Amino acid sequence: MSRKKPSDHEHDNERVISQNRKARHEFHVLETLECGIVLVGSEVKTLREGRVSLDEAYGRVKDGEVWLLGCDIPEYPQANRLNHNPRRPRKLLLHRREIKRFASRAVEQGMTLVPLKLYFKEGRAKLLLGLCRGKQLHDKREAMKKAQARRDIDRALRRRR
Repeated sequence: MSRKKPSDHEHDNERVISQNRKARHEFHVLETLECGIVLVGSEVKTLREGRVSLDEAYGRVKDGEVWLLGCDIPEYPQANRLNHNPRRPRKLLLHRREIKRFASRAVEQGMTLVPLKLYFKEGRAKLLLGLCRGKQLHDKREAMKKAQARRDIDRALRRRR
């Protein structure tokens, strides 16, 4: 039997549930890593509806494991008594060497683990976790100036056509 080659487009089978847009404004993202997340059934049902908030979420290393804290996945109404706690800590699935290399850098160098995107990939919930350093106010202003200049240039080029 011959196996199919993996496609060039890895994102073909991804469905984005939620993105943390504010994270890219508040932090410099130095490195990213895709990791799995441990969920219960009612949480998966809620995610399939697209109801989740990553705004105040962050990652923490505790006892050699990485946990997602502050992520709000609302209760699933049809699950009644089998429902989950909306803001419970959720374990992130990483290999031991990834935890050592990626998460320990956050602890040692005073960086933050910030969830950037939550999505389904081949039927499994995945989280894109970023190793981030906080931006200063002047950095944020600089980024806003660059974005505005880019928009002005694009607008001028569209008018010339």
